[in-house]
Amino acid sequence: MALASRLSSRLVRIRERIAHTGRDPAAIKIVAVTKGRPLAACREAIELGLALGENRIQEALPKLEGMAGAEWHLIGHLQTNKVRQAAGRFALIQSVDSERLGEEIARRAPAQPILLQVNVSREAAKQGVPPESAVALARALDRLLDLRGLMGMGPLDGDPEPAFAELARLRADCEQALGRPLPILSMGMTDDFEVALRQGSTMLRLGRALFG
Repeated sequence: MALASRLSSRLVRIRERIAHTGRDPAAIKIVAVTKGRPLAACREAIELGLALGENRIQEALPKLEGMAGAEWHLIGHLQTNKVRQAAGRFALIQSVDSERLGEEIARRAPAQPILLQVNVSREAAKQGVPPESAVALARALDRLLDLRGLMGMGPLDGDPEPAFAELARLRADCEQALGRPLPILSMGMTDDFEVALRQGSTMLRLGRALFG
């Protein structure tokens, strides 16, 4: 089966699964995770109306240059010494987890849309601000950049629901602290996106579910 047909068929099944959770598929943003995927796969995802997400700035830059006009998200950790290469080049940087990183981005692109990444699974190997510091950091980032919402990941093992429920609560706490809505709750990947949707996710980051 051609790549375009496989992607289209998988996307149909994903949207059916979204509907089965009681959510409207049209209201859920899907970001195709293109780490390690060739340009052909990226182009097919674009033609299906999907945003594209890259984990590493080094891999993202050649793809950005080869596909102008696509909606690119940076979903992996961004080091402060790589900010110059990233600021202003992505529709959304999902992985901002410190005030220092926010300040570095703001120096170059103060209108950059971002998400606050929270380590709700509390795993040492994962990036993200500790949950207890999320509201204070949201206040700081809101003064620097265009803060759109929160991002987080479920645990590598075990039930992801408590982590996703906590991220949803933290978004509500941040909204109250800022006095405005934060429309994006980016949580849910290939193995746990249905759980994330039940906890209020508005944006999914899917790799294997789309590309196999």
